[in-house]
Formats: sequence, C-alpha cells, structure tokens
Amino acid sequence: MSATRPPPTWPRTAWLDMFTRIEVGWGAKSAAVAQVAADVGIGLDTVAFVDNDPLERAEVAAALPAVRCHPAGAVAELPALPEFSPGYVSEESRQRRHLYRVDEQRRAAEAGHTGPPVDFLASLDLVMEVRRAGPADLVRAHELTVRTHQLNTTGATFSLAELRALCASPRHEVLVARLRDRFGSYGTVGLAVTELRPATTVLRLLLMSCRVLSRGAGAALLDHLVHSALATGRQPVAEFVPTAVNRQMLVTLRFAGFAVQDDTGGRWTLAVDPARPPAARAHPVRVTAA
Repeated sequence: MSATRPPPTWPRTAWLDMFTRIEVGWGAKSAAVAQVAADVGIGLDTVAFVDNDPLERAEVAAALPAVRCHPAGAVAELPALPEFSPGYVSEESRQRRHLYRVDEQRRAAEAGHTGPPVDFLASLDLVMEVRRAGPADLVRAHELTVRTHQLNTTGATFSLAELRALCASPRHEVLVARLRDRFGSYGTVGLAVTELRPATTVLRLLLMSCRVLSRGAGAALLDHLVHSALATGRQPVAEFVPTAVNRQMLVTLRFAGFAVQDDTGGRWTLAVDPARPPAARAHPVRVTAA
C-alpha cells in the first residue's frame, strides 16, 4: 500500500511497475486502504493490511473489520495461511495485476472525460461474449463463485467437480461472460448457472465481478438470459438469497422484469411474466453469444 522513496538509481517506471496501486498521504491508513479497494474494485474482505506499527494496525482493524491485519514481521509467513493459498489459481488470476493496471488507464480516461457519464461508457465500445463454459473455464468459474459476494444472486459456490457435472448435464447450462473494451480485456467477469425445466429456465446463480459494476454488464447479461429463455418458450425464473451486501442484484433482477413470486426461508423466487415480457433496453454493453 505504501513505499519509501526508491533509490535514485531505480528507473521511475520500474519502481511504479512494482505496485498495482499507490496511495500516499498523511490521513488515516484505514481511509487509504478503503480508497485502494474501491479504486481496484475489490471487497474489503479480500484485503490484507501489513504494518510494523501496532497502533496503525489497530486503527485499520477498528475502522475496517473485514480487512485482515498482519505485523510486518510476519510477511514471510503469510503465503502459508489458508487465505493466501487458494486450492486453484486460474491463469486469469495470475494476470490480475495486469488487469488492474489496465483498469487504471480506464479510470484516468474517465477522470479526464468532460461529457455525461453515458457518453464515456459509449466511447468504451464495450463488448461481452457469452458462451458455454468449457474445461479451460472451470477454474475461473470456481474462483468467481468463492470470491464474488456483492453482485451475486444466491451466494452458491460450486466445486470443480460440481461445475464439470453441471456442464455435462443436459438439464443445465453453465455460461461464462468475458468483457472487453477499447483498452483491452477485463477477463472473465460473469457466470450464470441455469436449470432447464420443461416450462421454465431457472437461474440458480448469476454473478458479476465487482470490477465491472459501473459498466452495466450485469444488466446486459441478465437481459440476454431473459430473452434467451423466452425465445425457447420457457418462463425466466430466478432464485435470490438476500445477504448484507447483494441488494444491488435484487435491484438488477427487478429492473429486468422479475417479480417476487415466493419467499420461503430466506430464499426468494422471482419470475418474468411471459405474457408481459420486458421491453428491450439500451445498454452500453453489446452482447454476443458464442
């Protein structure tokens, strides 16, 4: 999160390339940590804060309880901790730092944009490719289920074995969504797991990376799923499990035409009325199906 002044023999670009995001200031470190998380687009529960000063760690822990705080002397031991050692690491995760750096270019362009926000989104030339998940997608799909909490309809997690079984099942579809714009790829940012029943298509899980929250990608993907289900003669149905952080997904479902049908034990069932299908909406994201 912070760094001392680099030796003068280091090229400035080499020094900057060592960091994904730099936040320097004299304010509370909890504010700096929160700002970095917001700028990068990650949840505070995925952040670790390291500092040699116990007072600084205590301040961050009090202000941001979800952040893991560690003394500087423990840095060498951190890779052995479970939260730093996921069972699977996708190739996209290995490139995450590059993706964050490209996001920084997007933020700089957005900050320099002088027109309405909708015009900036249109200038990005956002394209989402939606396709059935293949074997090479499953590790990333698994990562998304365990890492994405805010933009997640049910919080369901799937192991690699479960995802393979769902992909092989004729009664299910596992779809992944990749997003790109004029700056480059965002990577695989969305996942949808649907169950195909005779009269309905049930959305068991829809999630979207928080990094693309401001791009309207979740609404574009959901509209694609709704109209795809209606085109097959099935009623779109969605399951929703409310949590402390995923209300945004309920709002997204409602704007896509889903109405609450049932609320049983904290699990909601929502559906679109086929007799009154939602009108097509304009999105800054163009969806292509592969």
